[in-house]
Amino acid sequence: MHELKARLAALIDALASGLVERGGAVRLALLAALAAEHLLLVGPPGTAKSELARRLHRAFRDATYFERLLTRFSVPEELFGPLSITALEEDRYERQTAGFLPSASIAFIDEVFKANSAILNALLTLLNEREFDNGTRREPTPLISVIGATNEVPDDEVTAAFYDRFLLRLRVEPVTQAGFDALLRLPFSGSLDVPDALRLGGDELASIASGLDAVSLPEEVAVWLRELRAHLASRGVTVSDRRWHKIVRLLKTSAITNARTAVEIWDLWLLRYCAAGKPEEEALVAEWYERRLGVFEALDPERFARVVQAFEAQLELERNASGLDYGEDGRLRLGESVGDAKGASFATRMTSIGVKRYGPTHIAARCAQVRGLIAEIDDYLKRLDAMRARLRAAVAAQLWIEPGFGSRADANLARTGEAVAGLRERALAALEGYASLPRLPSDSGAVPEPIAT
Repeated sequence: MHELKARLAALIDALASGLVERGGAVRLALLAALAAEHLLLVGPPGTAKSELARRLHRAFRDATYFERLLTRFSVPEELFGPLSITALEEDRYERQTAGFLPSASIAFIDEVFKANSAILNALLTLLNEREFDNGTRREPTPLISVIGATNEVPDDEVTAAFYDRFLLRLRVEPVTQAGFDALLRLPFSGSLDVPDALRLGGDELASIASGLDAVSLPEEVAVWLRELRAHLASRGVTVSDRRWHKIVRLLKTSAITNARTAVEIWDLWLLRYCAAGKPEEEALVAEWYERRLGVFEALDPERFARVVQAFEAQLELERNASGLDYGEDGRLRLGESVGDAKGASFATRMTSIGVKRYGPTHIAARCAQVRGLIAEIDDYLKRLDAMRARLRAAVAAQLWIEPGFGSRADANLARTGEAVAGLRERALAALEGYASLPRLPSDSGAVPEPIAT
């Protein structure tokens, strides 16, 4: 698989050549095809959506290509071919599919959601099962992947099932101001050159597909997926069971094409494009993923903040608590006697109420709990440094992660580290505060209840 990975890296460079700020789209389109999935591009006209599909077609040897722009007036014949006159004469309702979508390996369907229900229903079977209902027969098709394009995603039940067939969804925007100059200087002549040695054939696709079951899904990765499912559900985003199953296939495809035998947390970067309900919800998944990178089992930065706040609040209470007034000899200072109406003395009133004092056992218990937190924070910061090193190595070795992700995630982890280091300083201040509490002259041996965190 190392040889395949090298070929794919070179193929990605070839397909992205001459495009401005479309490297990420090229990667996703190729990965979708390798995983036998489909990609939906959402964005305004003139953003190279059709060019991406044409280039993807060039990545495969002996692949046929089909492209069509749909309107609300489009008829099934435009996609699936005309009715066969010969078949009609024999009382059979069949289409001549040669040169149309059922015979294509790579297809681009523009304004895909403008199709009517007759077209959408036929597309559902073709996209999911790679089969086409032609009359009374269900025929297999050579379809590798479909790239769909739309200006906007409709919000209705009719298109929901069709929308779900596109595992990967990517919003494509016009080039940024930073890339505008490169766009202006693009040449008008020349064509895409993909060396035949880089192109993929059916044998490579079959090898990838047959090797997926041997790629393991570690428990660490499964935990992340369970947490993301719960996170999305809490925000009203539902991901179908079929989509979760396909997501695992995509993650395993990422692993095997990166010459690995197990899915890693770095493959989960792709979740932003397939776990969100709509393209605009991509940020919800991306933020969760980059924040989750800084969480190790029970070592959660947010938990550290809550614990430090609890320690500080308890310290404030104990500093300000009132208690019995003790003299330098360790005895309670007692004042005048208090009697009843007949003058009988039965109690002694203390002269004053002073600052509460604590025994060495109490103070030692409080300090031990804070020291335990500081040890956890130190362990966290060490693991965070290791995670940042893993991130840099993973981004350098990964085929599908866009280069910009590494710097963003590393900056996010660095900010998390700075925040936790600040919590460590506050914990040290709390430790000093507990150690400086007013002490009783003698120890009662009473151990306080641990501070609730």
